[in-house]
Amino acid sequence: MDATADTAADPTSDPAGDPTADPAGTLDEALQRLHTSGPERLGRLTNHAPMAVEALAAHGRSGAVHRWLDLYAPKLEEFPSPVEPVTGDNWREALGDPRRAADWIAYFGRQTGTGERPWRDVLAEWWPRLLPGMYGGSMHPVIRVGHAVRTLLASEPGDETEPRIAELAHGLGYWAARHHPVTGIAPLPQKPGTAAAALDAVEPITERDSGSFPARLGRVAGLPEWASGVTDPDEAHRALTDLVRAATHRYATHGHGEETMLVHASTAPNAVLRALPALPRTLWVPSLHAAWTASAAVTSMYAPDAPVAYTAPGTFAPEEVFERALAHGDEHVIKFADTALDVGDEQALTAALRAIEISEPLT
Repeated sequence: MDATADTAADPTSDPAGDPTADPAGTLDEALQRLHTSGPERLGRLTNHAPMAVEALAAHGRSGAVHRWLDLYAPKLEEFPSPVEPVTGDNWREALGDPRRAADWIAYFGRQTGTGERPWRDVLAEWWPRLLPGMYGGSMHPVIRVGHAVRTLLASEPGDETEPRIAELAHGLGYWAARHHPVTGIAPLPQKPGTAAAALDAVEPITERDSGSFPARLGRVAGLPEWASGVTDPDEAHRALTDLVRAATHRYATHGHGEETMLVHASTAPNAVLRALPALPRTLWVPSLHAAWTASAAVTSMYAPDAPVAYTAPGTFAPEEVFERALAHGDEHVIKFADTALDVGDEQALTAALRAIEISEPLT
């Protein structure tokens, strides 16, 4: 798609959006609408709509939320049927069972919806349980949780709305159902100093031209031992920020390896970064290590044969780049542009424009 195309004529365009607020509660309406749908479709593909509409609302495009949802609606499926309630006694046997998605969502709905336990407490209890399995569902569950946490953190304490707390329950439930740890990845001896150098040192897997996400993940044999010596929470925060920036920048020259899947090299660690302020500081270091494994593994799984030079078709303000992502419509493009705006520099915006150019638009 031509990144310089006029977005004003696009039905999802919302050029008059207020970037500071969602006064009509549009996000809450959209989340309520989406909570009748399942977290997946076709038994394996993720429902991206909750993440995309949160990004639209966060960037002042609430007026486009329902129009975008109308375009995305054919990809939604009904909410799955429950199997057996998840409880404090049987949760371990239900962990990682995608058939139990409804059971897990109901469990976290009870945990967060009673008013007896603040959502932060539930998140802090379950984050270390779920973190080792953040690689299931192509890492979309943790990304969905990151979007939910960002919205809740933007609310005043005690003013978090029911749909937004319910969205966290849906995200955590999806994560628990798709919980999938990785094993057998050897730490490679090189220890690059920067995140960019570490990503450059990642070795591609064999047979990159075939296989599902889980199959490719199983072929990741080793990753550079980057940030393994980090023990201080503040240093972990800085390193994770560096990782998100480096992975976002890298997309501009490497995204053609797989234009959709490689966005997760930055959006997954960014979801973890967004959650850190809501988590105890003792969880920041293990969060960094898990996020590095996620970003590096995706880099290994979908690496192109060689980078290509890319020059942006112009210089654009952040809001203009996001408007172009909205006009394009693809859910991954919107979420990647959202992360690029978090990074905020010209290289990140260039990467977002590259994603718009090489990705198929939502029609």
